[in-house]
Amino acid sequence: MRFSTILIIFALAGLAITTSACGPNTGRSVEQLSQGADTAQAENIVRRPGIADDYINTNRVIWQKPDLILDLLGNLSNKTVADIGAGTGFFSLRLVPKANKVIAIDIDRRFINYLDSVKVLELAEHLQPRLETRLATPSDARLRPGEADVIIIVNTYMYIKDRVNYLRNLKNGIADGGTLLIIDFKKKRMPLGPPQDIRVPLFQAEEELYEAGYQDIVTNDTALDYQYIITARK
Repeated sequence: MRFSTILIIFALAGLAITTSACGPNTGRSVEQLSQGADTAQAENIVRRPGIADDYINTNRVIWQKPDLILDLLGNLSNKTVADIGAGTGFFSLRLVPKANKVIAIDIDRRFINYLDSVKVLELAEHLQPRLETRLATPSDARLRPGEADVIIIVNTYMYIKDRVNYLRNLKNGIADGGTLLIIDFKKKRMPLGPPQDIRVPLFQAEEELYEAGYQDIVTNDTALDYQYIITARK
């Protein structure tokens, strides 16, 4: 067992499986971590409402296509990116080498503690200062005015309650001309993902962004097999 894995086990020992994720009233599982899973295994966790972030053994790197998503964000070398619903850092850790700063945001203290451990154990020393973890609330991402040039919300949008007001408030944390990217599951039958009844269909998410006052809204429901992508500007 790797030394880094042992330290992560200690950091997460004694934690229960059910908890809130960045979307309100959502549970995520850290069972794999407390049983000794390494970072790569921890990334394969998918959400199930009230139970777990249970993307377990789903080859997330394949169907989530993180490289494609990062390419959509363009040059991030001088930008601050906020990852809302960061969880175990599937995107946050990939963003660190590319962005000037990454703010990994979650409402679950356990994932904040986990990322603080991974930051020291897995990132090169010169990259560690670029990753900041931040504990948020279900209604407030706790971004300072204009703090983020880019905000991503991946596999979390469906769990946000009062989404229009959340999006309106979130605009305050986006720099002028900044980008919001949302990725979530299509509302149709598929072999993985949360129950269909809690998913937000693409047309509804698009309308909520318009209602919240976002501009230049672009949707894509073909690039990913199981999910749609929406980009918008403040």
